[in-house]
Amino acid sequence: MKSVLMIAHDFPPEGNAGVYRPLRFVRSLPKFGWQPTVVSLAANCYERYDPQLLAAVPAATKIIRVANNDPWRSFQHWRAKRLERSLSGASNEKIRQVNSVHEKSSRVFLREAVRNVEARIYHPDPEMGWIRPAVKATLRICAESRPDVIWATAAPVSSFVVARRVSESTGIPYVLDFRDSWTITYNEFEDRRPLWAKQYERRRMYRLIQGAKSVVFRFRAEAECYWRAYEGALQASKIYIIPNGYEGSIDEFVPPERQKCQILYTGTLSDYRYDTLLQALRILKESRSEVAEQLHFHFVGEGAEALSKAALNLGLSDMITTQGPTSHEEVTKLSKEAHALLILGRPATMRGYELFAAAKLFGYLKLGMPIVGVLPQDETKNVLLQLDVPTVADVECVPEIVAVLCFLRDAWSQERLPSLLPRPSGCKNYSAE
Repeated sequence: MKSVLMIAHDFPPEGNAGVYRPLRFVRSLPKFGWQPTVVSLAANCYERYDPQLLAAVPAATKIIRVANNDPWRSFQHWRAKRLERSLSGASNEKIRQVNSVHEKSSRVFLREAVRNVEARIYHPDPEMGWIRPAVKATLRICAESRPDVIWATAAPVSSFVVARRVSESTGIPYVLDFRDSWTITYNEFEDRRPLWAKQYERRRMYRLIQGAKSVVFRFRAEAECYWRAYEGALQASKIYIIPNGYEGSIDEFVPPERQKCQILYTGTLSDYRYDTLLQALRILKESRSEVAEQLHFHFVGEGAEALSKAALNLGLSDMITTQGPTSHEEVTKLSKEAHALLILGRPATMRGYELFAAAKLFGYLKLGMPIVGVLPQDETKNVLLQLDVPTVADVECVPEIVAVLCFLRDAWSQERLPSLLPRPSGCKNYSAE
């Protein structure tokens, strides 16, 4: 069996959206004659801690954890942990008091100043401090048991830098896997940089792509954008398309018996657009109260507090409930209690929004449930339309969103929800099996 050394900064028990692609590769590669070893971050603070995901890692997979000993990052993680402990079990009043302190103009100014300094100091990204120890650990692994190839997945781009440095020292070819469209789509950290720093990182990316044995993208439009943005760095022969996907067979959809049609959203909300959805719900409540009374939205994930506040201001709290991030197991349980899944898109003002296809989309496909899309013209919308999903609305068109919600409610009340499912034969194109 051949061996592949995978550089995956985020890996279980981290449970953020970026974990599922490398995890799927680690689970699937042995079927194709490749045994993976993973080099990952030894985290002392997680974005979304989910230890249950470790059970999905094959027992034969060796994982080497490497710490990022950057003192500033360690301090930031310590502060985050302290705040989390102080708010754990706190009353809503105390949470509001803490949030109000953090929103003071002096605090906001200081945070912005710190982030601007970070954007000038950290290259290629905030995980820069992980590069040197990860290179050291990876070289040690290569000396003990030389792999056939090094596979690096990003973000963060620091993983790409690790792969290139090790390849230069050992002669082992490396492959780059673009889990995100870094440098050609909006990134807050990158956009804070001065022009000279952006140009420096573009030159670095050019060299990383140029030196790779192969480069993997999620879809053709993304590959074409990189081909144009880094003209001369890519050859057609080393471009591969591996879309995000799901493992196993599509679940059977059994609509739960509930008094309202339950629509579930899972994942981060802060970077997504939901303002027109709330407007549509407000219109439904005012003009089609019989429909509004039979719809309920439940949002789970980071950024739900802002949505909850917006819903309260619009008088929609009886239609919308929220909760913070939870485990993959709990999300699956909540999905089984829902009638449809909601997916949103990035704002059109965000550079590269057209290339976005949320990783959660493919988990949604595996669940085999109706999907409601409130989307711009992006890759997520393209996928859903290719799968003949009838409940997709233009995020810019509130009447269209209203119509889709009425259509969903009618299907629910008439027990026709199975007619809204994505086309199974098309969904199989995104299966890892």
